[in-house]
Amino acid sequence: MYRPDLHDLEAVIAIARRGSFRAAAVDLGMSTTALSNAIGKLEASLGVRLFNRTTRSVSLSDAGRLFVEQVGPALQDIHGALEAVRAQQTVPSGTLRINAFAMAAREILSPLVLEFLRRHPQVHVDLVTEGRLVDIVAEGFDLGVRVADLVPSDMIALSLGRPQRYAVVGSPAYFQRHATPRVPPDLLHHPCIRVRLPNGALYRWQFEKDGQAAQIDVAGPITLDEAGLARIAVLEGIGLGFFMEQTVRADIEAGRLVRVLDDWTPPRAGLCLYYPGRRNPSAALRAFIGLARAIAAGETIG
Repeated sequence: MYRPDLHDLEAVIAIARRGSFRAAAVDLGMSTTALSNAIGKLEASLGVRLFNRTTRSVSLSDAGRLFVEQVGPALQDIHGALEAVRAQQTVPSGTLRINAFAMAAREILSPLVLEFLRRHPQVHVDLVTEGRLVDIVAEGFDLGVRVADLVPSDMIALSLGRPQRYAVVGSPAYFQRHATPRVPPDLLHHPCIRVRLPNGALYRWQFEKDGQAAQIDVAGPITLDEAGLARIAVLEGIGLGFFMEQTVRADIEAGRLVRVLDDWTPPRAGLCLYYPGRRNPSAALRAFIGLARAIAAGETIG
């Protein structure tokens, strides 16, 4: 008789969380076919379908929802027990899962993540980059990296160094056709690359100078939700863009982009590493946080 194991139960939770066999398979480090076969065996052993599948979507059946409601908390208890045991380790090992948006991942990769791996070769780091804000606990991450003001209030936050700045930029070709904006309201007369936030709202460009704040709801020919795509549009002269300075610093230095309204973009809150206040963090998690604190104290990140 087929007996489901812990991996089968984790597979159900992963699919329910991601709403996709493909995405869940990536999270679990297995092929989509292997995951589908595992769920098929589990459903056969239970005598019910856990998921309603079509060529375009996956959703929990009634039995699947009941299964997740019962199994989810039990799996959390099991993982909590495993973490308590791992916390007794003296040598960091296992996997650390980190969630960050792309710019933040680039900022921490060399000075923090790769340095950590050099020091602790028995640890595997799974660094996932995405623009949307996620519940790192619910989605199985150990750590997150976000701008300080986006860190959830119930998390422990660790500043990763110097503040961040924004930059308004356009291509040289763009400024051959358009006047240079002198104050933020001038942007209302320029085509701009609009940015959609993870929650679906359109981002309003924020400025400040001498205690005077301005928030501009720009207009433009295209709306994007990823900084890399917006950068391409600006380089092509489609309009002005609003970026974290690190994203376009090399373009500005090389003359591919021209910065404007520099005096209206003062430093803002920097990046933070954040994590839940677990009672028994693993040796790997403790070591990673310790290295992050040491590097941040030296202000070498960013």
